[in-house]
Amino acid sequence: MALSSFLMVLVAPLVGRAEAPFAEGLKAHLGKLTKDELPGIAVLVARDGKIVFQSGFGFADLESKTPVTAETKFRIGSVTKQFTAAAILRLADDGKLKLSDPLEQFFPGFPGGSQITLHHLLTHTSGLHSYTGKPEFMARVPKPITPAELIAWFREDKPDFAPGAGFLYNNSGYFLAGEIAAKVAGKTFEAFLREAFFEPLGMKDTGIFVNSRPPAGIALGYSVADGKATRALDWDMAWAGGAGALYATIGDLFRWNEALFGGRVLREESLKLMTTPVKLPANVDGMSYGYGVAVAKVNGLPSINHAGGLNGWSSELIRLPEQGCTVVALGNAMPPVPSHEPSGVTRMIIGNFLKAEIQAVRPPSENLTLEKTNYADFIGRYAYPSAVLTVSVEGQRLFAQLTAQPKFEVFASAPDEFFWKVTDARVQFVRNEKAVVIAAKHTQNGTTFTAPRITEPAEKISSTEIEAIVGEYRYAPGAVLTVTREGESVFAQLTGQPKHPIFPKSATEYEWRVVEANVKFPKGKDGQVTKAVHTQNGATFDAPRIK
Repeated sequence: MALSSFLMVLVAPLVGRAEAPFAEGLKAHLGKLTKDELPGIAVLVARDGKIVFQSGFGFADLESKTPVTAETKFRIGSVTKQFTAAAILRLADDGKLKLSDPLEQFFPGFPGGSQITLHHLLTHTSGLHSYTGKPEFMARVPKPITPAELIAWFREDKPDFAPGAGFLYNNSGYFLAGEIAAKVAGKTFEAFLREAFFEPLGMKDTGIFVNSRPPAGIALGYSVADGKATRALDWDMAWAGGAGALYATIGDLFRWNEALFGGRVLREESLKLMTTPVKLPANVDGMSYGYGVAVAKVNGLPSINHAGGLNGWSSELIRLPEQGCTVVALGNAMPPVPSHEPSGVTRMIIGNFLKAEIQAVRPPSENLTLEKTNYADFIGRYAYPSAVLTVSVEGQRLFAQLTAQPKFEVFASAPDEFFWKVTDARVQFVRNEKAVVIAAKHTQNGTTFTAPRITEPAEKISSTEIEAIVGEYRYAPGAVLTVTREGESVFAQLTGQPKHPIFPKSATEYEWRVVEANVKFPKGKDGQVTKAVHTQNGATFDAPRIK
């Protein structure tokens, strides 16, 4: 549902046969999309300003069997954010605004607007509640809307925290930033981007996607489930604006990266500001985020990157500055083909293409002097944002397994702190004042979040009771909640949104942890579950079960 796709994956990157040349191995892996007649992906790899590989795989249109090529256009979702940030920074370079300017200067009367600055908007520290997180969003997003109507829809929402006091990935801030850039420039956001960036840089295949006049050569968007592809919910991209409305090709995003990091977009001090992570308050979880880009290590190498995701579309653009390397992957499926999700593909590419550089980076060191007698303290399940982490002990070894992924051993680096060797991730177990482990603090790809330990119900929920709620429930026209199980874990997925775990409060009542919401599954006179009763934001509604 969000415009961004920061997917936490613990599995090591897929690597082709060691004896195969880079391009041959990449073609063999990605070529499976075409063979299996699935939505596609376009990828580009460049180093020192030269393209070393670019190609398309799979299909842009499954019905007509139109293949994806290097020239295929894709909606790029939140990769848009760096263009929006660059627009604000360019206007600051030209003396037309300051990053310390308050929101109320551009939108008078906006609640809290005197305390929220452009800096807050661009770093996800404004505290504004993201409009894409509102329960009604998915039902509204296929319908046209004007910027003024959208801003009016979210401007009165209760903030999540005071400006600068926290971090929460936020599409409201970037939508406002895009409109501010347009106001200050005195033209539409699209016109400003085209005149300031696209035309001077030769980006002829990039622009704001308008549903009523889609550009020639654009792929169609799909959703993939159980190996089958169906047309995805089609957002009216007026809802995305500066948060995610752009389309582009892999070639144009390469041109953008070369210009941005070559000093042809912003002044040197502005580029440094853009690529420097915002300093967060102590003990605040969040991302290592600058202005429109994440700053994190990929396969152990410093990178500046951003991913994007919305129904039917997924993307990632990565720059590895020390290697002068750009990697782009654009796909036309969300949910994607699991083995071909762009963020996973980019890491697979980097793992192969920069193998020597990666091997030269020393991995975290295991502390062999630590006692292992307290490993039992960590056993249990932890509520990760879109999965459950199960921690177990075998002998004197600690293992962690994320939902639907293999079980991996984790290694101690300090008391209560562990790291994976298969990927750049670490976890610190958090204890309360009684020294009881209550959470796992996970850090990966520049993002840190705290996953609370799952308190299991007093009475174990039986397999029969879990099976009784598995099924589909009609939430709204075109919106279905699908409840599934994976072992002892239960998941719920609303049409067009990611799948999230839900946690039992009893055999018939579950709650989400990513949002404050719960759902009850009452039984009819025949003992069968007939509906779901959903409660969120003070509202409760019935969702009949689909037979």
